[in-house]
Amino acid sequence: MPAACDSLVEDIEDIVSAQDPKPHDRQFAKKSIVPHVRKRNKHKQDEVTEDIEADSVIPGTQKIWVKTWGCSHNNSDGEYMAGQLAVYGYKITENSSDADLWLLNSCTVKNPAEDHFRNSIKKAQEQDKKVVVAGCVPQAQPRMDYLKGLSIIGVQQIDRVVEVVEETIKGHYVRLLGQKKDKGKRLGGARLDLPKIRKNPLIEIISINTGCLNACTYCKTKHARGDLASYSVEELVDRTIQSFQEGVCEIWLTSEDTGAYGRDIGTDLPTLLWKLAKVIPEGAMLRLGMTNPPYILEHLEEMAKILLHPRVYSFLHVPVQTGSDSVLMDMKREYCIADFQRVADFLKEHVPGITIATDIICGFPGETEADFQETLKLVQEYKFPSLFINQFYPRPGTPAAKMEQVPAQVKKQRTRVLSQLFQSYTPYDHKVGEKQHVLITEESFDGQYYVAHNKFYEQVLVPKQPEFLGKMIEVDIYEAGKHFMKGKPTQNGKIHTPSIVKPLLKGEVSGLTEEFKALNENGTALPAHHYWGSEKSFSTSLLPWNLKGPRVKIVSVGLAVLAVITAVTMAIFR
Repeated sequence: MPAACDSLVEDIEDIVSAQDPKPHDRQFAKKSIVPHVRKRNKHKQDEVTEDIEADSVIPGTQKIWVKTWGCSHNNSDGEYMAGQLAVYGYKITENSSDADLWLLNSCTVKNPAEDHFRNSIKKAQEQDKKVVVAGCVPQAQPRMDYLKGLSIIGVQQIDRVVEVVEETIKGHYVRLLGQKKDKGKRLGGARLDLPKIRKNPLIEIISINTGCLNACTYCKTKHARGDLASYSVEELVDRTIQSFQEGVCEIWLTSEDTGAYGRDIGTDLPTLLWKLAKVIPEGAMLRLGMTNPPYILEHLEEMAKILLHPRVYSFLHVPVQTGSDSVLMDMKREYCIADFQRVADFLKEHVPGITIATDIICGFPGETEADFQETLKLVQEYKFPSLFINQFYPRPGTPAAKMEQVPAQVKKQRTRVLSQLFQSYTPYDHKVGEKQHVLITEESFDGQYYVAHNKFYEQVLVPKQPEFLGKMIEVDIYEAGKHFMKGKPTQNGKIHTPSIVKPLLKGEVSGLTEEFKALNENGTALPAHHYWGSEKSFSTSLLPWNLKGPRVKIVSVGLAVLAVITAVTMAIFR
């Protein structure tokens, strides 16, 4: 039996036979048809209305409020997300009540930070705001009850924030929690050259790696950031150069453990720092972020040399967490107090004046009074000028949460005693009368002073004179407090400008690649919704910062052609 498609149809008219009804006959027949009224399903009608409303939303025109909690790594992620949204057309606002959508970038280190995050979600919902959540809390526990029905951006998916926000505004919810990999190997995260809105245009925060090599029993961040994954030296040097070309005068290197940098890619932290030191302009400064004792021990001599470099702050944040070896063992910190003391003593000897900051956890499960006394003894010995005191909070899903807890009143009492010890000494009194060179980068919280830092990253308050911001000047120290010094410019002192170009304005987007600037200037490629409207198939792989080389031209020309075809077609059928 021949197939139905065996007969050849030369023309569309061949389908119509002489016996088929003519258009006139069909029209006449309609007159004899009695219309039958069908009762509409109200639920389905509402769904259709909702779909029409969703499809009529034009993404890229709304106001977004971005709120970030936590560490400098998280702050950098928040800056990247704000930058991409701004480039796409969204307006980043500092007024939450004006925003159409709240982007909440969370921290999972302590209970209070998560409480603030959860309360912000509730507040947004009460105000009928769209909500997108990001950061370590949803990455570590996406199935939490209060996150149901919310869009989530994973910590390694921040380059897809536009896609998630667009779908959320249209009434959908999206969850992107995957890891970035290349040939099966986990990467440090999204590209470093993404658009960004720096909270402070003078300071660039660069994440050099994500995750860590430890398995601390109290740490929830490990569940979110995972194992160590480092960016290449070349990527980090390029990002540093790019930042200085945008007027930045201070670089912060950050990660969950900077000391572990490079162990997964065959390099190390000193190698990176020496490369970066070569590209720092005169007067600009680099600050190294937190490092755990085990990995810095391997590089002490080289680290001392780097911290003596005139364009690197003589500052290191080395969290000890407790003065007790038995508590360290329960924490699985992989070092003992003698290791920490070796790091601190070596650096204090070979980097005169260095600032060593540290962290202490009070009331870790199993901590005895004798253990706590060891902690007090350590603080008394070193008199850390910068000490972050944290009462222990059991984080869900961590081994420490299952351990026998220290009573709440004991934790509070120990936190209070340690705080009193810290407040009992003043680390800067002996510096009154000194002349110091300081780099001025921001305004004080009360708005009365500019905030500067000397070579040891000690805070110095200076007169609020606009010509000083972003400059390195010499000051006379005339007063010292617990956490700061005050200085006044020396007479006839030289004002040095470290920025090689004029800094960006506050709120201005940084990190735009040349290819994206060219596309915008030529008008070749517009944001994707100009071509596809609200199609759910849109992917941020088509955004300009995800395009490379010839592919940019091919996709851009293709989109332009598609737009012309669409316009012509609509004109014909009107």
